[in-house]
Amino acid sequence: VQLQASGGGLVQAGGSLRLSCAASERTFSNYYTGWFRQAPGKEREFVGAMYWSGSSTRYADSVKGRFTISRVNVKNTVYLQMNSLKPEDTAVYYCAAAPRVATMSAEYTYWGQGTLVTVSS
Repeated sequence: VQLQASGGGLVQAGGSLRLSCAASERTFSNYYTGWFRQAPGKEREFVGAMYWSGSSTRYADSVKGRFTISRVNVKNTVYLQMNSLKPEDTAVYYCAAAPRVATMSAEYTYWGQGTLVTVSS
């Protein structure tokens, strides 16, 4: 069972990026799937997550109104659309899956590799 994150890159402040997280198995339809990020010298923090059904969607206060999580079930893929990016959004972004609604990284069972997002000022 694997999660594959992609879509990171370099963008100017105010710009947009879309990250993708592809799951290797359809069993992930039962998992709460989302995104964390970790900036240099900082702890990993919750960004947002949702069930594959679209329910229980949650976001960190720092990204509300700017980031949107969505999914395409037939592709086993969850997306993170990031708009109005700020330099403080610079971090390695990780997708992860948990067996229930969760915002703490310790509650997530499966992790993808990180994808680097750099926002220049």
